[in-house]
Amino acid sequence: MVLITGYYYLCDAGYPNVEGFLGPYRGQRYHLQEWRGARNTPTNAKEYFNMKYYLARNVIECAFDVLKGRWAILRGKSYYHLQVQCHTILACFLLRNLINREMIYYDDVDDVDEGDSAYAMTTATEDIHYIETTNEWSQWCDELAESMFIDWQLRNT
Repeated sequence: MVLITGYYYLCDAGYPNVEGFLGPYRGQRYHLQEWRGARNTPTNAKEYFNMKYYLARNVIECAFDVLKGRWAILRGKSYYHLQVQCHTILACFLLRNLINREMIYYDDVDDVDEGDSAYAMTTATEDIHYIETTNEWSQWCDELAESMFIDWQLRNT
């Protein structure tokens, strides 16, 4: 079994399976409407992975929509270094959680931030121009999908 550590981005099928990027299987059912109805349950590991993948990605996209509605710094292209961008997103999520937990009676908490955010220019050393699929990452994805599908089958038998 391949051991993958660290974090990765859930991306669409246009990205290759490579370290740091995890996309759905191509040629398998993927969109939520394809899973409606009792007869449309996944029939193999790749379909099951795509179903769970889509649900997770949908939750993430909704969470970012909420954050973008509140903090203007997240609405446009960022020119900060990658680590600063990650810390900014984490800070926004933490602030959102704090507001939700501590300020339960504040009605205007979801008002859109109308302020303009300033961006710091950096060099383009972190830009990604081309990525090629790696066997190790694809194998890890296959093993993950198979493990998820087996667990699901055991829970549903």
